[in-house]
Amino acid sequence: MANWLVKTEPDECSIDDFAANPDKPVVWEGVRNYQARNFLSDMAVGDEVFIYHSSCQHIGIAGIVKVVRAAYPDPAQFDPVSPYFDGKSTADKPRWQAVDMVLVDKLPRLLPLAEIKSLPGLHDLALLKKGSRLSVMPVSQAEWDVILKAV
Repeated sequence: MANWLVKTEPDECSIDDFAANPDKPVVWEGVRNYQARNFLSDMAVGDEVFIYHSSCQHIGIAGIVKVVRAAYPDPAQFDPVSPYFDGKSTADKPRWQAVDMVLVDKLPRLLPLAEIKSLPGLHDLALLKKGSRLSVMPVSQAEWDVILKAV
């Protein structure tokens, strides 16, 4: 099993969306970066994922979800009314992937980015790397443990 972090804008999809129906899978769609797509493709059922709220007033890790359906063609890429539509994708050759995830836990408090930056042992965390703008990234077990201890 692996650990991951996904970034989301809470007005689009937040930890509260997962918590509203904790047993109902949320389709994680709309990733339109090739490296992030490749990471989605590497996700397996049972992998745990930090939900990181970005581009909002309160930035940080808000909760944990788990993958319940491994990568499959992102249905939004085929929907012409979707903001994630991709006219170059075909059913025979889809370009983008989605995964389904469900709530594991909403953290007792948001772990803010400033605090994440101050935690020892996270110097290699992809989220903190200069220029890293990926919306999907791996988290090592050691990094995962450091973050969990902080909340």
